[in-house]
Amino acid sequence: MSSTQKDTVYTIASILFLFTLSITLAIVVSFAFFRYDIGAYYLSDEVHLTSQQLMHNYNQMLNYLVNPFAHNFKLDNFPSSASGIRHFSDCKNLFMLNFIVMIFTGIYYFVQRKVRAVFPKVYLYTAGVFIILAILMTVNFDGFFVMFHEILFRNSDWLFDPNLDPIINVLPEEFFTQCLVFFFVLFEGLLLYKYWQTKRART
Repeated sequence: MSSTQKDTVYTIASILFLFTLSITLAIVVSFAFFRYDIGAYYLSDEVHLTSQQLMHNYNQMLNYLVNPFAHNFKLDNFPSSASGIRHFSDCKNLFMLNFIVMIFTGIYYFVQRKVRAVFPKVYLYTAGVFIILAILMTVNFDGFFVMFHEILFRNSDWLFDPNLDPIINVLPEEFFTQCLVFFFVLFEGLLLYKYWQTKRART
């Protein structure tokens, strides 16, 4: 493999690291978004549970999704259908894939950072692509949300029936919008920072 090819691999690995890192941080701050949304959208009234109970169930849900040793999905105050459990299992697989990619690309990125170069315009082009995606999301969030799920999931388990999987009643569209906006802003910021940092280092 030539030096240019190695630098290309390194550049792509660095972008994947920033991408997966942004997803991971969005997952972390989702706790704050959910806590805010409980009051902002009267979620406790929606399901007749206290805010403490809702946070407890959200913690259970996130623990299942991010903990590789959690194998059974169960919420204390919400029943789940078989299709709902399968969907959370599919989500868990994607979360695990994200963490694995973040760890390996992060290790590669930091180990190679002193011997490999990056192509700064790739950061800029990637930022441009995600700006276009953000515009599409703003214009038609529902359509974007459906397309997003149809790409990531090969079944219709994500189409929750509120009567069978009432957890969906306390996960409003605004919550997912907040998480996506945080991800987009963070990822764009990191890409542009790396672009300007690399350009400045070369001058």
